[in-house]
Amino acid sequence: MPQFLLSDMPFLPRTLICFAIIMALTGKLQAQPVPQERLPLETLNVRAPSARITGAPGHMRIADRSCPQATHPPDRQLIVNTAVQEWAFFGYTRLDYTVEEQPEAADRNDGRQRWSLLDPQQAFRVADSIAGYWAAAPDSGWILQRQNQRWEALGYSARWRDPWSAAFISWVMCESGLGDPDHFSRAVAHHTYIDQAILARDGRADNSAYLAYDIGEQPVLPGDLLCRGSRPVYHSLDERRSHLGVGARTHCDIVVKVDHEIPAFQVIGGNVRGTVGLKLLPAASSDNDFLVPLPFARRQLFAHLKLQADPVALDALDLSPTIQATRCSAAQNSASLASGAGVDTFPSGRC
Repeated sequence: MPQFLLSDMPFLPRTLICFAIIMALTGKLQAQPVPQERLPLETLNVRAPSARITGAPGHMRIADRSCPQATHPPDRQLIVNTAVQEWAFFGYTRLDYTVEEQPEAADRNDGRQRWSLLDPQQAFRVADSIAGYWAAAPDSGWILQRQNQRWEALGYSARWRDPWSAAFISWVMCESGLGDPDHFSRAVAHHTYIDQAILARDGRADNSAYLAYDIGEQPVLPGDLLCRGSRPVYHSLDERRSHLGVGARTHCDIVVKVDHEIPAFQVIGGNVRGTVGLKLLPAASSDNDFLVPLPFARRQLFAHLKLQADPVALDALDLSPTIQATRCSAAQNSASLASGAGVDTFPSGRC
């Protein structure tokens, strides 16, 4: 079954929290540290999604739908960095699908029931951030209004009525310089930009930043998207081609690391058990010597959306400013403790 991280560890001192984050990232500890605040703009120039929103739950309004100036070519590392910062803000939720799943977990996770890892206090904390994701998706005002009504009826800690995973992807792309709809068709549903990438692959959307490939056609790199369908279940691009423009329940995640050692893909998506979460997806080597994602938890990936941009390091997750800052904090705190105990410290200037 997927290995879930615990909701928080408020009783740990800062040094141990930093250590726990690193252990969780490397898969050596199945426990979740406390959520991390976003980096200052001078470290990572990405605005908090909550900056797009005014008002409290029940009275929230979209105040800003703008996107930063486009980057040419698209920046894979920036897409990864933006997604990783949100993962940290939500508390480093990590689901491991590379291990064998138990039948009872499969029954619970097949999409018939929706449940969240966030407790009411956490749900309230991130409410304006999720609203900010919606602000990056055109024609989403009615969704926020419906959520305001839900908050009024059920209280400010009520979870989101509508799935927000496509809104999260839309916000990441907007903040990463893909705000032009000809480059990326931001939307309230994933199938809109999946169809755009299919059309681009077929030579009918020349300016699209992403091209669609069947699983295993091309190497998967950080910044790419991996997508599946649940209603209907798709097994290939051809199956979706016959439904272009028709609504479908789909989900896409952003690849942040390609790990040949496990082997696995590490991907980040929105509305993953109610959070921005990281998943480890199983993989196997292909005849062309690159990793291919495998089915997991009775789910079938059908589309690989490949970003038309220069490659970056396969461990882009580890190189992100969020993870680098966390490691430096852990090193500096450990050095301070070691120095006080008369132990050799880390070399100065490393961070």
